[in-house]
Amino acid sequence: MKALVGTVVDPEGFRKNSAVLIDGPTIRGVVPVERLGDYDVDETYGGTGYLILPGLVNAHTHVAMAKLRGLGEDLPTERWLKDVIWPAELEWTPEEIGRWALLGMAEALSNGSTTINDHYFFADEIAEAARKLGIRAFIGQTVMDLVDFPIARPEEGFRFFERWKGKDELVRPTLAPHATNTVSLELMKEIGEFARERNAIIHVHVSQSTGEVREVKRRYGLSPVEYLERAGVLGEDLVGVHGIYLSPGEVNLYAKSGATLVHCSLSMAKLEGRVAPVIELAERGTNIALGNDSPNPVGLMDPFEEMRFAAVLNKVWRRRTDVATAGEVFGWATLGGARALKLKAGLIKPGYLADLVLVNARKLQFLPGKDPYSQVVYSTRGSDVELVMVNGEIVYKNGTLVTLGKTLEELWEGFRPSER
Repeated sequence: MKALVGTVVDPEGFRKNSAVLIDGPTIRGVVPVERLGDYDVDETYGGTGYLILPGLVNAHTHVAMAKLRGLGEDLPTERWLKDVIWPAELEWTPEEIGRWALLGMAEALSNGSTTINDHYFFADEIAEAARKLGIRAFIGQTVMDLVDFPIARPEEGFRFFERWKGKDELVRPTLAPHATNTVSLELMKEIGEFARERNAIIHVHVSQSTGEVREVKRRYGLSPVEYLERAGVLGEDLVGVHGIYLSPGEVNLYAKSGATLVHCSLSMAKLEGRVAPVIELAERGTNIALGNDSPNPVGLMDPFEEMRFAAVLNKVWRRRTDVATAGEVFGWATLGGARALKLKAGLIKPGYLADLVLVNARKLQFLPGKDPYSQVVYSTRGSDVELVMVNGEIVYKNGTLVTLGKTLEELWEGFRPSER
């Protein structure tokens, strides 16, 4: 049995001087540290000054886009996507996807993300990279039929799902229609039927640009959320992403549906200069999760940076300081993501998955440490993560990716200078 020692912080509160007991893939219990000797513990990590967190869930990402980091800077979404990103993506090879997906996931994992929800091309290669790394991964093959994009053929999305369903404990397939303006209503209906038959999660971009909103309105006379409802996919199995142009009526419709909205504050602030109406959605009971989107346009895969910006940008956007509190945003990054992906995770309590993060808070920025939520959201950086555990197994420790047997620096050295 393993034990993590420190201050336990989860969305339900915090407990100082505690030990989290891990037995197999789940948490056995949380006990006062002075009782640790009562248990048969083989390995102990952490101690005074450490924070123990539920694994952070990156509920929307494109990890292989690490290769595209730095391209198309300071462009709005439509130009960034059509003029820069799509042309670059058409040059992908499966081998490149696998290599760069591994790099992107390693970056995310070392910064505290125990779970990713990825949406991209050549999904088999991304899935294999996830297996090598030991990260928990939900992966969907991006599909679209209203854009001429050979690597996004609709049939491949269904085939990928069938190939990976039940294949690996940690890697689970999803359905990944690209967006409401790039997938026809007919195809979206087909995806919905397929998902219902197989109890699958649907992961889709929604209302991420004014161009998307205009195109869906022109084609169907519907808003993006109305389109999702018409297609029969707007419900608890839907993980929608961005939603920055949702109208008040769409907010109400979305909230009633039970769907999750993934908030990617950094990428949308950079690409569109806007913040999604997550406060209004949350007030109406919508499950909110956080996503890092991708190394392009955000620049880095750091969930703590994403939490910090989500908290600050929502305050600026609404000119209110009482919204997106540290505790609330931390909940989006942990329990919100777990709920979106139907995981028994996001809390540190018996029976929950042992997906855990150990933060070394023995640093000046953590003093005096009176509010653990503030410490996590406003004082922590990904580089403060010392240990990451997935399914009860240590997969990252002190700069080393355990399953790969490589340090982060060795992984960096493995990429030729021309590829950096």
